[in-house]
Amino acid sequence: MVKRILLWSLAVAALAQDTTFRVDVNLVRVLATVKDGSGRLIGTLGKDDFTLFDNGAAQQISVFERRTEQPLLVSLLIDNSGSTAKELKYELESVNRFLRALFAEGNPKDALALYSFNYEVRKLCHFTRNHSTLERSLRGLKSEAGTSLYDALYLAARDLEDHEGRKVIVVVTDGGDTTSSKDFHAALRAAQLADAVIYSVLVMPITNDAGRNIGGETALTTRGARTGGCVFAPSLGPGVDKAFTDILKELRTQYLLGFYPKNVPLTADPFHKLEITVRGGDLRVSARNGYYGETESSPGRSGARTSVVPRDTK
Repeated sequence: MVKRILLWSLAVAALAQDTTFRVDVNLVRVLATVKDGSGRLIGTLGKDDFTLFDNGAAQQISVFERRTEQPLLVSLLIDNSGSTAKELKYELESVNRFLRALFAEGNPKDALALYSFNYEVRKLCHFTRNHSTLERSLRGLKSEAGTSLYDALYLAARDLEDHEGRKVIVVVTDGGDTTSSKDFHAALRAAQLADAVIYSVLVMPITNDAGRNIGGETALTTRGARTGGCVFAPSLGPGVDKAFTDILKELRTQYLLGFYPKNVPLTADPFHKLEITVRGGDLRVSARNGYYGETESSPGRSGARTSVVPRDTK
């Protein structure tokens, strides 16, 4: 009898060593910025000041970092369509100053990828900290007809999807789109799947309402709000510099919130709606409005999966 039990134990142990267990980790990460009623950034809150809801169900915040120093991955998209020709020189000068400020402080693993878009989208530089390389690519930009803004956002988001860290898309544009094969919804979905925050610097060559692309401006505002970013609409010169400075301040004052979804009401829609509130009557949170996860027909099959392999204890 003892021999039989021993053989059974050895067989179970051998089977355990050859088995890979798959579990759903489902850690949902949310980057958030908080401002008071006057627009001043607030970076001193604690975990207990935040309340987070997933599809209306309150969640326990398991990961919390104030002014998180996790590496930044910034995808910078420059509109060099024909409509931006007059302003391009001034924009690029501001972009160069932004690059210097980005790499001057923060995490030494912060990196930036550079794209340009007109009738086509070009990836000029993969993620790098080499300012000279980025500056050379910027100097080579020329304005051409067509604006594939949605395609640029879509491709940049797809490139970010498999990377770790804080993922940010900064787009400098006049807001129009004339030649994209992707639409607004495809670009927004790609950004949300990548967990990317979108900031837009809206440079308007036409300032009167009759000639402006109001639809394009509204689309930029919507994308920013739904991903936790925002739109800056500066005047040329110092105004563009200030927009980049404000973006950098927000990135340096972000909170990182993480939670494991629990008791979340599932629907047929894979998009889970997030709501984050903070204590304090005049405080406002900017964070993405949702993520893609489980549905009622496929519980336990969200995109965030990992393999857990038993350690070799020999």
